[in-house]
Formats: sequence, structure tokens, C-alpha cells
Amino acid sequence: MTATMTPPTNGKHRASGMSFLNSVYAMYDRAVATLDLPPGFAEKMKHCHSVLQVRFPVKIKGRYQVFSGWRAVHSEHRLPVKGGIRYAPEVVQDEVEALAALMSYKCAIVDVPFGGSKGGLKIDPRQYDEEELERITRRFTRELAASGFISPSKNVPAPDMGTSSREMAWIADTYRMLYPDDINAIACVTGKPATQSGIVGRREATGRGVQYGLQEFFNHQKDVEKSGLTPGLGGKRVVVQGLGNVGYHAAKFLQEEDDAVIVGIIERDGALIKEEGIDVESVHQWIGEHQGLKGYPDAIYEPDGKLVLEQDCDILIPAALEGQITVDNAADIKARVIAEAANGPVTYEADEILRSQGIVILPDAYLNAGGVTVSYFEWIKNISHIRFGRIDNRLDSVRGAAIVEAIESMLGSKVPAHLVERICSSGDELSLVRSGLQDTMCRAYHEIREVFWTRRNVPDLRTASFVVALEKIARAFQEMGI
Repeated sequence: MTATMTPPTNGKHRASGMSFLNSVYAMYDRAVATLDLPPGFAEKMKHCHSVLQVRFPVKIKGRYQVFSGWRAVHSEHRLPVKGGIRYAPEVVQDEVEALAALMSYKCAIVDVPFGGSKGGLKIDPRQYDEEELERITRRFTRELAASGFISPSKNVPAPDMGTSSREMAWIADTYRMLYPDDINAIACVTGKPATQSGIVGRREATGRGVQYGLQEFFNHQKDVEKSGLTPGLGGKRVVVQGLGNVGYHAAKFLQEEDDAVIVGIIERDGALIKEEGIDVESVHQWIGEHQGLKGYPDAIYEPDGKLVLEQDCDILIPAALEGQITVDNAADIKARVIAEAANGPVTYEADEILRSQGIVILPDAYLNAGGVTVSYFEWIKNISHIRFGRIDNRLDSVRGAAIVEAIESMLGSKVPAHLVERICSSGDELSLVRSGLQDTMCRAYHEIREVFWTRRNVPDLRTASFVVALEKIARAFQEMGI
């Protein structure tokens, strides 16, 4: 095993244009240009504080394989730092650094008191069985913990692309075995199964946050008019790229709860198109059974999924990988609103083109913050060592019953049963999580739109979101005396 602090690498590049990391830097620089920061602050908040690279062997099918992984810490203005761990064959250091930076800005935007971090393991998880993945994950955890890059008080991972609650449970168990005297050990990672000190609603959180963010945007007529659309999500035609955890939940909630029409679904092996609307749940089940879209009977199949990014629609939700809309296809995008459910799906150059076309972008640093918001709720639950509602649920029910009794006594008639249920009910964990998430997304959007509408030098919602984040981070450093 080797563990080294390594300098930034150029990493992978898009088919055209700058790398993901440089794209994030360019968007950062655009926002910084609108601010009057103290000397040196702009540079401090731009680059990662530290990056760990590890290489470790694991015996697989009788022979040793060496795996490479990274964990980047962008900013420690708040501790612990927070960010997911992704498993993918394309993982490189500059991608991890870019994602860590976005996590710092994301946490600041939604007022989650964490710094930003991110991790990645260069692996195709589809090539390994469950027992092999467990051994790999536990060894990766040991490497991170040995260098101080995982800890409930310093650095807290979560699921990302290629990982899930299963991997988080393995990480938590490994950390507890390494540090049995740490009373908060279970808080070393979030996104765990609900039965393993996780929190109900974490799996849906990022997709649910996308829904809440879109709802809030479409509730503001002045904002919606910038896109040429009308307020409200009902009847809006939506194309979703990626029906993984985030894309599936976002599309499902928008369809079932907001009456949006899902006219396109893009996946690895192609895309489905149906102007009358595609049943998201049906497609999700089909993918689970057939490992792809091909052959789905109730929509038109298009083998070149990227073409469907250019389909005429009201809302395009890229919920897959970064760098999906570039200089090569930006001019052909017909959506009026792009809702960035993935991290970095639009490159800096493409962003410039889209803005010139009057397309409104709800930026990733805001829109997909639902995951880290609910991760914060889980972390709080873990370090407080008590489940939500344990102390006050019964008290809420008793108070509700007293209110109903008082109303009936004054009116001389019975309160309808459905109102009694609402008055007397105490919030379960899922209700509390959704309520907290919705409030967080609404408050954050109000801050972003205020910056956008009141500052003449802020041209779009992405720049506004960066401005909100950078001012909060800079204030934190100044108050710390740094």
C-alpha cells in the first residue's frame, strides 16, 4: 500500500473543451469577479485543501488486484467535511477535486454546516460480486481512516454513483471495528440503511430535492417568465437523462405529484420517447429486469440516447454524469429550463451558449443539494443518539387531542375525522425529513433569486448560487480570523 499527497492532474477531458475541474474553476471565477473579497480569499476558496491518493491490493479470485482511490478535502471552514464516494472506472483525481469544490459551495448554499469533500475508487462495480465488493470497500475504508480522511468529526462520506446504503453499512462497520471507543463512530458515514442507524428518506433525498427546487422556481412568475414558460409544473414536458437513484425519484415525483409529463427517458443503451407521456415506474421496473431500455413496449426506442437531449421539451433533467451538454450539442438544446440533477452536466462553454439562447439553468450546486441536506439530518440523529420524535411524538398527540376537545366543547359539534387525524398526528421520521428538506430548498432558492434580481452584475442563477456560497464561506473564514 502507498498513501501520498498528490498534486492536481489534468485528468480526463470532454470530447470538446476544458476538463470538469477547469469548468468548475471557470464558473467560480465568473462569480468571484462580481464580489469584493479580501486579498487572497478568492484563491483560498478555489482550490482543494488536501488530496489523498491510495493504492491497495485485494485478493480477488486467487490473485491480487491493485486499486486506486482518492479522497479530496476542499474547504475546512466547517467541520466535518462532507461528500460522497463514487465507484466508477472513469474516476480520476481532477474529477474528485471538482466534486469536492462543488460540495463546499453546495453545503454553504443550503446552510448545512459542513465543509466540502469527495471520494472516488477507480473500479467498475459491475465486474465484482457482493463478497468481493465488500472486501474492497472495507480495505478502502481502512486506508482512508489510517490517514484521517474518514471520521465522524472530520470527514463523513455518503453514497454516490456506483455506491449505495450497502457500501455505507460496510464502511460504518469497518470504522467501528477500528475505533471501538468512539461513541460517535456510527456517524462516520451517512446514507446507511435505516435499520443501521440511517434515516428514512435518504435514498430519495436528492431526487426529492430536485422536485422541491423545480416547484419553487415554477412558483415565481417573474423567474419563470425568463424561460418563456408559464408558472406551475402541471403539463410541463420533461426529458430525464439517467434513471438511476436521482433521476428515477425526481421523474417519479414530478409525474405522480406534480402532473408533469415525462416525454423522454435517456439511459446507457439508448432512449425512450413518447409525447403522451412515459410511465416512469413501469420503465424503472423494466430496466431492473432487462438491464436496459431496449425492448420496452410502450414507447419509441432511440438507440442514440444523446440525440434525445436535443428533443423539444420544457424541462431537461440531466441526472447522469458530468459533461453531457458541451460546445458540441449546446446550440441544439431545445429545453427552456435545464434542471441539473447531476453534478456538472453542463460545461462552462456550454453554459455560455445556453445562456445566450435564453435557457434558464437551475444549477447543480443548488438543485441536487437534497442528498447532503438529509445526510446532515442523519448525522445529527447519529451524534444525538436518539431517533427523531422519540421525546415529543406522544406529547404532540396529547396536545392535538386537547385542541380537538376544546374546539368540540366550544362549538358543540364533532370535528370531522380527517381534521382530527391531522391535528392529533405527530410527524413520523419521513414526514419530518421531507418537511425539513422542502424548507431548506425553498429558503436557499429565495436567497439565490434575491441575489440574481438585486445585483446588476450577476447574470444567471448559477452565478447567483456561487455568490451566495462564496460570501458565506468568506464570512466564516473572516470570523475565524483566517
